[in-house]
Order: sequence, then C-alpha cells, then structure tokens
Amino acid sequence: MKVVVVGGGKIGATIIESLAKESHDVLCIDSNPEVVAEIGNIYDVMTICGNGSAYDILKEAGVENAELFIAVTGSDELNMLSCFAARKMGAKQTVARIRDLEYNTESLGFLKSSLQLSMAINPEKLTAEALFNLLKLPSALKVETFTSRKFQMVELIVKANSPLDGISLIDLRKKYNEKFLVCVLSRGNEVYIPSGNTKLLEGDKICVIAASEDTHKLLKSLGYLQKEAKETIILGGSKTAHYLTEMLLKDRSSVKIIEKDKQRCEDLCEHLPSGVDVICGNGMSQDVLMEEGIETTDALVALTGSDEENILISFYAMSKNVSKVISKVNRNELSGLAEKLGLDCIVSPKHIIADILVRYARALHETIGSKVESLYSLMGGNAEALEFTVTQDFEFSGVALKNLQLKPDILIAGIIRGLNSFIPGGDDYITSGDKVIVIAKGKSLCSLAEIAEGR
Repeated sequence: MKVVVVGGGKIGATIIESLAKESHDVLCIDSNPEVVAEIGNIYDVMTICGNGSAYDILKEAGVENAELFIAVTGSDELNMLSCFAARKMGAKQTVARIRDLEYNTESLGFLKSSLQLSMAINPEKLTAEALFNLLKLPSALKVETFTSRKFQMVELIVKANSPLDGISLIDLRKKYNEKFLVCVLSRGNEVYIPSGNTKLLEGDKICVIAASEDTHKLLKSLGYLQKEAKETIILGGSKTAHYLTEMLLKDRSSVKIIEKDKQRCEDLCEHLPSGVDVICGNGMSQDVLMEEGIETTDALVALTGSDEENILISFYAMSKNVSKVISKVNRNELSGLAEKLGLDCIVSPKHIIADILVRYARALHETIGSKVESLYSLMGGNAEALEFTVTQDFEFSGVALKNLQLKPDILIAGIIRGLNSFIPGGDDYITSGDKVIVIAKGKSLCSLAEIAEGR
C-alpha cells in the first residue's frame, strides 16, 4: 500500500518506522533537509524536502495514487490543508494530527466533514486517556481497553511472595473464580505466549486479559489492587496535562500542576475549571516538590518536555514513596534504560499514535472474513493484541477451536458475542458478528483467518 507521511518529527518518524516494517511503500515529506536526510538514511524510505501542502510537492510524491495520506507536522493548519489538497488530488484516505484545544471541541466534526478527513488524531488527548486509565488502576503498568469495553488488558510485574510468584498458570486459573487469562509473558530478554504449565517467577512481566467487570476484583484477589489516585501532582503544563486534568476533575480527583513558564500558568488558570492548583515553579527543584506535598500525594505524573527531566523527577518521587509514578518518555533508548533501573510505568505518545495508524492501515486491506478494530503493541513491540470483527464470509465460522490448528505463538484470548464476553475453551467457536481478541507474537495479522496453519 502506498503511504505518504507529511512531517518527520518524533511522531512522524515512529509512524514511518512502523508502517515500513509492515512492508508498505512509504514516502516522507518534510521541509527540513536535515530531517529528510535522517529519515531516508535510517528507515530506507523515499523522501522529498518541501512544503507538504504545496501542489508541486504533492504531485511529485504521487499522492493521487496514495491509499493513505498522513499529516503530522507541528501545525494543525498545515496538516488540515495538506490533507484537503491530497484528497482533492486523489488520495483515498487522509489522516490529520489536530492538537489545538479549540479544534478538539464541537468544531472537530465540522472540520472532518468539510475537509473530508478519514481520521483526526490528537496525540496529547490520547496520551491523557492512557494516563487516566493508569491512575484508575494504579497497580498496572499499562491498561488497554478494547472497542466493546467488555475486556481489559493490564500489564503487571510478578512481585516476590505475591499469589502469582511460583504458581503455574493452570493452578492460577483453578484458584480464582474471575474470568482472566495470562496471555503474554516477558522474562529477561525473552517474550512468549505461555502455556498452562508455565510457572510464574518474581520479576516476570505479564499481560492479563480479563472481563472489564472482573478486573478490580481480580487485582484485589491477587493482592495488586491499590486505591485509585485521588490526589495527583502533574509536572509540566502541556496540552496533555490540560486534557488529563479535565478528566481527573470529572472523576472528582484533586489536581496540582507545577509549571515553570509564567505565561503557560496564566493560560491554564484561564482555561481550566476552578479548583485546580496551578503552581508557577521549577518541578526539578526538590524544595518546590516538598513544599507542594510530594510525600503525601497519591500520584505523580511527569509531563515536561524533557525525557531526562521526567525520568529524574520520577525516580525522586519513587524515593519519596509516591504510590503511583508515571513518566512520559518518547526516546526508546531512554525508556529502555529507565525500565532497567526500575521505572516501570512509562507512557510514549508516539507509540500510541503508531499503534492506531498501523491498525488503520491493516484495516484498509481488503480481507475476507474479518476487520481489524483494535491493535496494541505489547512488551516493547514483541507481541500484539488485536481485536477483529468477524464477517459473514469467515471461512472457519462454527468450527470448534479444538479443531482449528493455530499457528505457533497465536492465542485466542477473548470472544465478545452480543452482550456476552468470555475467554474461550476448546469447545467454543467463532461466528459472524463476534469480536475476537487475538494475541500474536512475532506476526503482523491483517485477517483473522491468518491465525490458522496454511493461511
């Protein structure tokens, strides 16, 4: 599939990397010659240096043949104009990054319709939603919810002397009544889909899928349930901080934002509801953090513009026994280092957006029998969780799962049928209208039929 990406910044580069790995024909447009040279060298894709909304540049890029056109520059207006021009020139699907708070209100629907946008993405808002989910389930390192909201997937670390330490998965399922499945395990440098005989060990990182109504009960049974964060300190007054604060206020939580830029503090005070404490100060200062109550807060979320500062602040918060510490880190080398040093809860906006666009690109494939609805990268991209909607022409409809020979490293983790959701056994089957959650390691699935041998 031919894909044109306008904007080679952090998010654009991650999208390009992800789509190139999917074997799409990717071309990048950026006005900065240094960015263009770096993208071309690192990812081995075609590049053009120029304005992504200019007719001659778009013509040179061949957008009339593009099946997917993505604009993710730092300017909302340029992104929208680029997509509008690309659509008029023949691009089939257009996606624009739209970040401004004023656009992400009632006017967004009007803009999408008027510009014929296929999708508008807001990295800051999506990041805020991921952060909010983590604050609602603070014992989890990561929380993903599927489209029907019938299932949740949480990432946990096996703690010493917890009910998970030293138990086999088959015994674990027998011990608890809740519907759940340990579907991915990371141990050392290895990531794999475990079997019933797999024994969990201290330090393992696991992904657990459970019925949404059972998640809290399951975590409580396993000794992992912490109280929801009701008092949160946010460092950095970014757009992400703005969105997260609004979500927390609706949830009746108290929020304190520490931001060193005076103008940004004034903007936050003007646009956020009353009841939010906005502190003009340097969040890197231990004195400021102590004065603002870091030792008594439930959670600290580091959202400054510097990965290094976010990591350092997070480690300081951990040293003060803050129950939930979350850090925004975009650079892969820094997030990997921080995790090895013990900072487990890291959120990366660029990877959130890349997952969405990879899913969207796969959904554009004309596949028979199913359609991709959700896609999440797991364990550093070594595995995926996908949600498919089953259509009438699915070739294995009605076949008992025990008679369906699955490829290695494939697991059917959940089925949603009407109002019912269940973790399937061998006698269960897939039929038209189902939503099916599949875990795949080392594979990129575009169709549900690809789970079977010979496909």
